[in-house]
Amino acid sequence: MAITDPVAKFNMDDVNALFKIKYEKLSENVYNSANVLLGRVKKSYNFTGKQLIIAIPQSFAGGVGSGNLPSANKALYSDAKITAKKMYAVVEVDRETIKASLSDEGAFVRATKEVVKKGVESFMRNLSRALFNDGTAKLGDIDATSAAGGSATLKISDASFKEANFEERDLVDIEEKDAGNNLSMKATQLEIIEVDEIAKTITLSQSVTPTTGSDLVAVYMQKSKDNDPDGLKGVLQKSNRQQIDGVDASFGIKHGRRWEAVQEPAAQAAISTDMLNKVMLKIKKKCGKTPNLIVCSFKQYEKILNLLEDQKRYSVNTRAGLKSKSGADISFSGVEFMSVDGPVGIFPERFVEDDTIYLLNDSHIHLYHRPDFGWFDDDGTVFLRKADSDAYEARYGGYLECYINPCFHGVITGLSV
Repeated sequence: MAITDPVAKFNMDDVNALFKIKYEKLSENVYNSANVLLGRVKKSYNFTGKQLIIAIPQSFAGGVGSGNLPSANKALYSDAKITAKKMYAVVEVDRETIKASLSDEGAFVRATKEVVKKGVESFMRNLSRALFNDGTAKLGDIDATSAAGGSATLKISDASFKEANFEERDLVDIEEKDAGNNLSMKATQLEIIEVDEIAKTITLSQSVTPTTGSDLVAVYMQKSKDNDPDGLKGVLQKSNRQQIDGVDASFGIKHGRRWEAVQEPAAQAAISTDMLNKVMLKIKKKCGKTPNLIVCSFKQYEKILNLLEDQKRYSVNTRAGLKSKSGADISFSGVEFMSVDGPVGIFPERFVEDDTIYLLNDSHIHLYHRPDFGWFDDDGTVFLRKADSDAYEARYGGYLECYINPCFHGVITGLSV
């Protein structure tokens, strides 16, 4: 009797089935619980067509008056235009590792689970970064650069350094500005090999020196400049009637009285209950709804904990009706601030700037996904053979946009740290 080699029975269709059936729910749970705000905002998966247009009323309708019949007038509407942005995470599975695991299903399942989890976690980290950024994908501004031993060390400016933006093994692009203020990419896809959060420096795998008469000005996530979804910083921190490059600021609508967040510059003051109450009441006066979520940096969270030491409340129950696409309940715990309309959860987020606090209505932040968001399986398998490599590649992500109506939110900036 011939002995069948178990390795010869390997079939990518079997791996694909295991990947999809066992780990679809795992992927959903990771996607919906990577951070508090992403777990709570609205999500839909049926965004089709070239763009989505949402009509935004910006005035009352008709004419009113007393004593004599008034003349009528039309309401003022603007169109918020939403287009999808491409976001991906790519993971690689070595073929030899797959083969070596075939004789032990448990080992194979654990290895695959790790790939699934880490791939979605990496995607969520990048989406979280984008959600709290301004759509440019900029990670930080460069103050100085030095080269030694074939590597480059970049000093990130104090004002723009955010430790969460930089991770070892990330690939980044370096932007250069010449004497005429023209911008271009000096170097692309350089690997970060070290992050020093004390010195606020990053070390890259290759030496980078500016062209004569030019300066290195900024670090971007690889291939992502101006390609991020819209984020809170970009939508909520724009000043009255501000435009960018002559284009209306957010979703095709000029910022003004009816399309703008409540902004409170703290001028280096410490956070206080008075300040929180002030901004909350301004938001309620503007839109009729009190924020139901406060998201801040860890530095401000520490200050709030000390500020509310005698009145801390912790929310540990699952929010009613908050479920992921797969039906799994989502719950978070945090300190609550007592507003005029009841308790509001306060949560720290590492992608928020040290001097910033956001006061949000999560029902007015919406992630619009195109259909089939998740693991790419259009070729009949999640795993694709990687060219010129003894490995397989899996891709996660899709096409989405984060729609934020600024009128329902507020932001405090410039707090003492």
